Amino acid sequence: MRDRERVAGRGSLPLGVILAGGASRRFGSAKALAEVGGVTIVERVRAALAAVLPEVRIIANEPHLFAELDLPVRPDLLPGAGPMAGVQAALAWAAEEGRPGALCMGCDLPFVSPALLRALLDRAEETGAEVVVPESRGRRGVEPLCAFYSVACRPAVDALLRAGERGMTALLDSSRVDRLPLAEVLQYGDPDVLFLNVNTPRELETAALLAAEHA
Repeated sequence: MRDRERVAGRGSLPLGVILAGGASRRFGSAKALAEVGGVTIVERVRAALAAVLPEVRIIANEPHLFAELDLPVRPDLLPGAGPMAGVQAALAWAAEEGRPGALCMGCDLPFVSPALLRALLDRAEETGAEVVVPESRGRRGVEPLCAFYSVACRPAVDALLRAGERGMTALLDSSRVDRLPLAEVLQYGDPDVLFLNVNTPRELETAALLAAEHA
């Protein structure tokens, strides 16, 4: 999907969605509002999404926390059901507006680059996959909280949540998935940095050091 096509047909484009419905238990406070390099993580995520899509939204169960962002906010349809519930809410929003899907990012990813997000969107358009997910060096081998989800995978999401399934791996196993190969991801940066998620104060310290190194 090329930039001029995104500008020309806003209504037919995916939504950019920040997933911020978690409780941040390991962090101890709202991790999305922690600062990295003088900018909150959620603002970094918004900037990355806004660089490739004209419409950015937030899924959050405490919308007052994000009032200063002045972005549309909705809660999970099934609170307490983990990130898959956030994807469910994002896809319901996209379907309601006639969008093809949602480019979803966790609110704790300070270093994902717009170039990588653009590659995911291009891949989604080229392959027609229900899910496009980047490969990484993480324990799953992929990053489902930095991925494109088509509205076509809504039935799978709904069925899994009804069955009490919360793991994102189950959704990937139940959908037609295309992977952005690690070799291509490496063109956009070090995967260990791109997909660094800030879940603990120690990880915030790591992120701050990385931001200082690249300032």
